Amino acid sequence: MGRGKIEIKRIENSSNRQVTYSKRRNGILKKAKEISVLCDARVSVIIFASSGKMHEFSSTSLVDILDQYHKLTGRRLWDAKHENLDNEINKVKKDNDNMQIELRHLKGEDITSLNHRELMMLEDALDNGLTSIRNKQNELLRMMRKKAQSMEEEQEQLNCQLRQLEIASMNRNMGEIGEVFQQRENEYQTQMPFAFRVQPMQPNLQERF
Repeated sequence: MGRGKIEIKRIENSSNRQVTYSKRRNGILKKAKEISVLCDARVSVIIFASSGKMHEFSSTSLVDILDQYHKLTGRRLWDAKHENLDNEINKVKKDNDNMQIELRHLKGEDITSLNHRELMMLEDALDNGLTSIRNKQNELLRMMRKKAQSMEEEQEQLNCQLRQLEIASMNRNMGEIGEVFQQRENEYQTQMPFAFRVQPMQPNLQERF
């Protein structure tokens, strides 16, 4: 007993709709792969779910397939904005290739194809670059020497300040030692018996009369 015929209309139940979408999407992608392999066909399938999620299969480059579609149908798939963007991409690629070639030439690579005039231009470019490098190197050397001289002057100032601080510290210590010595001498004189104290050498003349 075969299955009944399914009416083709939107499935209202969201769960059933999602299950059906998943099954049929996989079936379509599987058939696309099979026909591309079995029949050597160029196939491209793009499916967007209601949620916006994309699933795709392409047996070859999608851009090549779209270009072939455009040539066969005459329909414009790219607007002017995309064409300008494509032209800009191609221009950037070309500029990048030219810069890569020029860089190899500056390294001394792939120069056998250059003529005499191109070799002279390359030599001038290298000379100018070497001159710029030497000027920059001399400038850096001058800056380094100036910085070294400034550091030497600063070091000399620090050494001078250190010597002044050492002298001031020595003077302060000597002053403290002198004060201590004088204090101890005074204490010794105070504690010494009267008979042993230093007497004046000159007699008191007033006592004799």
